[in-house]
Amino acid sequence: MRQRGRHRRRRRGRALRAVLAGAGLALTATATLISASQATVTDDPGALQPLTSAGELGGLKLTEQPVPARSLDRLAASMGRPVDAGTVLSDTDRNLRDAADCTGEEKKALPVEPAATRAYCWDTEDAATHAWRPESVAASGDAGGDGRWGTHRLILSGWTHRGDDTGRGRLARVAFVDADDPARLTYTWALLTVPVADGRDYRALASRVSGMVRYQDKLLVTTSDGERDALYVYDLRRIQRATVAADAVGRVPGGWSAHGYRWVLPAVASYRPAEGSCDRTADAGGTGRAASGSGTTSAAGRTSGPAGAAPPCPTGLSLDASSVPDSLVASETAAADGDRHTRLWRYPFSTDPARAGLLAADSSGTVTAGEAYETEANGVRGVLSHRTGPSGHTDWYLGRTAGKRGGHGTLWRQDVNGAEATECGASGDTHRCWGDGTGSLSYVPQTGELWSVSGRTLFAVPLSSLEHELH
Repeated sequence: MRQRGRHRRRRRGRALRAVLAGAGLALTATATLISASQATVTDDPGALQPLTSAGELGGLKLTEQPVPARSLDRLAASMGRPVDAGTVLSDTDRNLRDAADCTGEEKKALPVEPAATRAYCWDTEDAATHAWRPESVAASGDAGGDGRWGTHRLILSGWTHRGDDTGRGRLARVAFVDADDPARLTYTWALLTVPVADGRDYRALASRVSGMVRYQDKLLVTTSDGERDALYVYDLRRIQRATVAADAVGRVPGGWSAHGYRWVLPAVASYRPAEGSCDRTADAGGTGRAASGSGTTSAAGRTSGPAGAAPPCPTGLSLDASSVPDSLVASETAAADGDRHTRLWRYPFSTDPARAGLLAADSSGTVTAGEAYETEANGVRGVLSHRTGPSGHTDWYLGRTAGKRGGHGTLWRQDVNGAEATECGASGDTHRCWGDGTGSLSYVPQTGELWSVSGRTLFAVPLSSLEHELH
């Protein structure tokens, strides 16, 4: 505590010297980071705890499962030659509204601190439906960090259809956003699907897409509920056209349907836990599809491997282009009323040009985590890892949900030394300053912007407004 007090005094001294020097800086919405000791004690996640044992890292292994090329070729032969993301972006049919055109209710979802420097609201028809919810965003695509696809500036946003009360009828769709003109963003929809019947048909991805990452020409998304895989992979050069505008999904009389959308993304691969399963229904009614017959049900409702450890089933994803090699960062949140901690970890991307956009795997298709931590933070939905400079310090940013109280969530920055959060207002809960906390985090190195979604808004803030040296 004496050390933290000294650091606070140094910060106050720097601020006072800036005023006395005539800096003349007006108060703005730029974030002010405070020590975790000044925030609500019960929400203090403390320092990250490294997971270094062979057992802990081994429990995070994935197995890569490519969709057979013959299945994809058969689907393409029936549906027509695939197109790429550039074709989709050239034919958008909806407009995002600028912040000035958002309703007051929509703007309530935006962060309090730091204030969004860019904010947009979805087309009024999409904003009005409560069956669909935006949950994730991918604004960058590689180490270059400009997020472009050819001549277009591409932003992707994942939405989930809630289905009925049991989750049946759940769907996942992606907004392809043409962000060439910051004053006029346009978009269109594509449905996420999974090839079945050896490529003779496809089904809807019945899952939440709480996390997504675009890397090179691939899109990786999280799974949940009845999906036993941890991640699905989509190829942005293999997008199919739907030919029938019906609510059905798959082959229908007269052609192919995608729940009324014009575009279809069939999965090209998936990643499954090497031990256990991500199927939350695996223990229901004896119909589970556990990968291991000796598995047990974990606290998260997923079937674990023989050792009883929870399998790696991410709820949050982001791209870390500051690591070497570039890596996929993942988080799996823990329930507020449980006794498990949230895990954070990373997988390196392959550097093999023949495996562009896929994770680094050995000859057996096994993917191994290169780094992992535990945090006491619960309700984590957004995760970002960022290192300053080639040999600089790595910070982990965690977006946490607002919880049952609703309203604004929190954004914490952690490392192995401690945690800090943004501060706003003057109440006893001054660190509830972020959006609702349910949106993923995506950093664009070229512009220095951190993108996320909150409520029915898509927004960006400068990462520099969050950066502050931890002590």
